[in-house]
Amino acid sequence: MIRENASRGVLLALYLREVLAIASPAELPRLRDVGPTGPQGQRDMDEHDLLERQWRAWWAMTVEPELHPSPVPLELVEAYGTEIALPVSDAEVLAAALPPHAEAALAWVDWAIEHYRRASAARRGDSYRAYAGTIAEHEREVGRRAHSFELNVEVLPLAKQGVWWIGSMTVAVTDTLRSDAAAFDDAIHPIIAELA
Repeated sequence: MIRENASRGVLLALYLREVLAIASPAELPRLRDVGPTGPQGQRDMDEHDLLERQWRAWWAMTVEPELHPSPVPLELVEAYGTEIALPVSDAEVLAAALPPHAEAALAWVDWAIEHYRRASAARRGDSYRAYAGTIAEHEREVGRRAHSFELNVEVLPLAKQGVWWIGSMTVAVTDTLRSDAAAFDDAIHPIIAELA
């Protein structure tokens, strides 16, 4: 089962990663045309480290909630409506840092999702073909049917083109790579081969 999307939660987390100057995950490129804003320079090192740790825990819960459930109840961050729920404990610094960015974050996520939808509509039947063709090629190479597997593909407006693991069954793919059928086939093949 392969699911391709540009999830609101993942986009929100990455936008807030940018504006809060969170370095994690270091291997994942930054978003295009989004950067730090607000009082980062006013945070001391310990507070920023705590913010990063809390963001990383939220990121894991956002990317793969089934594999990273919260050990405590969640509470909505009011400024985001029903979009962001954080643990009621051990997320206080993150919860305090998020509200000033709500309007810009939600507007940017709406823009990014619309951009993804337009690009997906332009590809039409290509999504199924891209994955099915790669699976069939892998089956020919190894001489057997593919194993059952699950893969989530998040198509994101990242500044650098490529594919990165962001969870145990989730990869991030740059939107520019996804729009190039031949390059995408080449990039997704090793991912499929690893799973199938």
